[in-house]
Amino acid sequence: MTLARLGQMAIFFVLTSSLSAAEDAGARLRLAGSPAVTPAQCRQLSDDADWAVRQALAHNRRTPAEVLNKLARDPDVQVRIAVATNLSTTEATFELLTHDPDVNVRSVVARFEYVPASILAILARDPSTDVRMEVASNLNTRRETLQLLSHDPQPSVANSASVGLQRLSEDSQPD
Repeated sequence: MTLARLGQMAIFFVLTSSLSAAEDAGARLRLAGSPAVTPAQCRQLSDDADWAVRQALAHNRRTPAEVLNKLARDPDVQVRIAVATNLSTTEATFELLTHDPDVNVRSVVARFEYVPASILAILARDPSTDVRMEVASNLNTRRETLQLLSHDPQPSVANSASVGLQRLSEDSQPD
C-alpha cells in the first residue's frame, strides 16, 4: 500500500470519527431537552463536556431538582441562566443563584416572573444597581421589599420601587 493511500485512509477515519462524535453530541442534546429523559440520564448528562447539552438539560422542566441545583454551579453562565428560568427550579436553588458571581445570572433571577418573593427580598440588597432595578420592577416583589427599595441610593431604583408601591396601593383599592 502506498503512503498516499495510507494518508487518505487516515483522513477518512478521522472524518468518520468526527461525524459519529457529532452525531453523538446531537443525540445527547436532543435527549437533554426531551420530556422522556430519565432522572438517571439527567444525572449523567449534567457532567457532559458540551455546555449546550448541559444548557438544554437546565432548560428541561423534567430535570430533577438535585440536578438543577448542581447545574446552578456550572462553570458556563448560559447553563446557570437556563437554571434561573426553569419553572422546576426550587427556592433553595434560586437562593444559591442569588450569590452567583455573574451579575447577569442574578439579574435574570431578579426579573424572572416565577421567582419566589423571598428570593426577590434577598436580591433587593444586591450590590448591583441593575439587579435591584429588576427587583423593583418585578410584579411579584412584596410591599416590604418595595418599601426598602424606595429608599435606594440610586434614584432610578427608588423611583421604580415607588411606582411599584403605587401600583400595589391602586390594586388594593375597591372599584
